[in-house]
Amino acid sequence: MATTIRVQQIDHVTLVVEDLSRSRAFYVDLLGMTEVARPAFSFPGAWFQAGSTLVHLIEAHEGSGRPGVDPDRAHGSRCHHLAFSVEDAAAAAEHLQECGIPIIGDVRRRPDGAVQVFLPDPDGHIVELCSEPDQD
Repeated sequence: MATTIRVQQIDHVTLVVEDLSRSRAFYVDLLGMTEVARPAFSFPGAWFQAGSTLVHLIEAHEGSGRPGVDPDRAHGSRCHHLAFSVEDAAAAAEHLQECGIPIIGDVRRRPDGAVQVFLPDPDGHIVELCSEPDQD
């Protein structure tokens, strides 16, 4: 059977967080996303623009899932994570360290040459910042 569905791109990702203002500081102040208008849902949250993708945060409440991830399973690149393109992941890692933000492991180069750095958000969601391989 031929498919009639053609996914175009990721529209948004949704994360449940414990403290909306703490997460806003992480995604806006640290990672440089822009907060955008959010519909008047009956539960607290915030939306951020990351390139063409939206990041939807939902503050934990009675009807939501639990915030964060299982800390026993969230330890690096081989677990659930979000990846964002940045111009220079190695420079981003230096900035994170200067800001006292912990990174997970070392800055690493994938087999294709792309550079990756991983860090936890305030609720333990793993965020990858990656940059393209050098074009030399």
